[in-house]
Amino acid sequence: MPVFTDAEVEFMRTVRLLARIATVGPDGMPHVTPVGWSLDDDATVIIVRGRDFAGTKKFRDVTRHGLAAIVIDEVLPPWRPRGIEVRGRAEAIGGDDPRIVIHPRRIISWGLEGAPGSARTVGEAH
Repeated sequence: MPVFTDAEVEFMRTVRLLARIATVGPDGMPHVTPVGWSLDDDATVIIVRGRDFAGTKKFRDVTRHGLAAIVIDEVLPPWRPRGIEVRGRAEAIGGDDPRIVIHPRRIISWGLEGAPGSARTVGEAH
């Protein structure tokens, strides 16, 4: 079963290089920061990478809590916001290619062509 709708995949496959990831710190406080990201080939998970990535707070937060959310969005003129928020279980994977892999659990999208705004639960339960 597809995780994302066709409209969501089309939106994410176009040139949108910057997103914001939210993680939870050791004190329970949220942390939000801009990141580079990609959609995997099967369009089932979101992959986040960056410079010196294994040493970042977001990487440590995901290692500790195993949760993350990401927002990928834009505003078209004159004022037409559109985007997607993905919340879910996250893995911090170290090694030669450190990255965070977000497994969608809750997807919220808005303003995408051919699809009314939607919020839905998908994937595995926590």
